[in-house]
Amino acid sequence: MNARKTGNHALAAALLALLLVVGVAPAQAQQPAGTKSKVVMQVSDGDAGKWNLALNNAKNLQSDLGAANVEIEIVAYGPGIGMLKADSVVGTRLDEALASGVKVVACENTMRGQKLTKPDMLSNVGYVSAGVVEIMQRQQQGWAYIRP
Repeated sequence: MNARKTGNHALAAALLALLLVVGVAPAQAQQPAGTKSKVVMQVSDGDAGKWNLALNNAKNLQSDLGAANVEIEIVAYGPGIGMLKADSVVGTRLDEALASGVKVVACENTMRGQKLTKPDMLSNVGYVSAGVVEIMQRQQQGWAYIRP
């Protein structure tokens, strides 16, 4: 019985070692040296809760992977563009995300449709011609896609 118990412990140790080798290690360890993870997020809802979720996702990515190891771009279009206006209820959180290296861009097609101009927007956001095209191109370039 003692030999059987010892054999079970050895088997458990071998399985644990195998799991670590095949990818149950932390995300940072799985990333090849010298490469950055790249993530594009879509926010097309005008809901502050969705924006807070997207900003939490960005912060968690930077915390878990290391801010220097991940490039994050949040693309806002449609009703989501309202949270990029100068009077946004999530403006302070957006400023914090921008200061931490998260890129936040507004869709100029949506801005034209809603008769918004750059002076109407938060000062540090970027701009793209078409939000959906930006997301599509990022995906074609190998970026991971998240929609909170």
